[in-house]
Amino acid sequence: MISDVHLGTKGSKAKEVSRFLKTYRCENLILNGDIIDGWQLKKSGSWKRKHTRFFNRMLKMMEQDNTKVFYLRGNHDDFLDQILPLKIGNLSIQTDMVYESHGKKYFITHGDIFDSITTNLRWIAYLGDIGYTFLLWINRMVNFQRRKRGLPYFSLSQYVKGKVKSAVSYIDQYEEELSKMAKAKGCDGIICGHIHHPENRMIDGIHYLNSGDWVETMSALAEDHDGNWQLIYYNEIDFKQKPENEIAPLEIHRELKTVAFQGLLNSEIIHPFQF
Repeated sequence: MISDVHLGTKGSKAKEVSRFLKTYRCENLILNGDIIDGWQLKKSGSWKRKHTRFFNRMLKMMEQDNTKVFYLRGNHDDFLDQILPLKIGNLSIQTDMVYESHGKKYFITHGDIFDSITTNLRWIAYLGDIGYTFLLWINRMVNFQRRKRGLPYFSLSQYVKGKVKSAVSYIDQYEEELSKMAKAKGCDGIICGHIHHPENRMIDGIHYLNSGDWVETMSALAEDHDGNWQLIYYNEIDFKQKPENEIAPLEIHRELKTVAFQGLLNSEIIHPFQF
């Protein structure tokens, strides 16, 4: 499971996520929203070749491995509302879904529907997006200097989220509300994204999973053939040292059952409904 790639923005780690996808094979690929950042593309964003390569990788997985792709819309790619629902071969574009595996049911949604600011007050949400974009710009400047000094990557926005009480409170409330919703739907778990905060834990008997993002954390969720879910971090994968059929530190098989991604598609499929 991968979400929040935000293709079309400077902060998107398009090269990294494409490289990550080359590492795994899966039966189901769930793209869980905000893969394309329509908000930024309408303003100051730009579409680059590396963004198209992401979708080329998706198509190769569909063609070569017969991977089923489920693209769930997020708030930043809400332009998809014009065509929902849509199914073309192994590709399904929809709002949300219920995933059943090993006797358990998971409700999968991007998560923005539970954010009252995004849902009801769009202009305030845009202001928040501008603030977050500015924070990411500062973050790039900080890490440019850190790289020159040989220091590791530092996530300024994650640091701020961890220090500001209101942000911590919002994340806790967000996780609790989604877990309550999953229970009300008779599901065993909830899988989401939206808040760029990877998580894998139990909340009042409900399995809460968040795949994080590909702007800063570069994280994904994967389910093995025994039904076990695990968070995978790009920076923890040793691409150079490990053979193609295993990644020892992660203790998971390369043949995964489900990789959930929040976003989707290549230029040939996108062009009928460009922005």
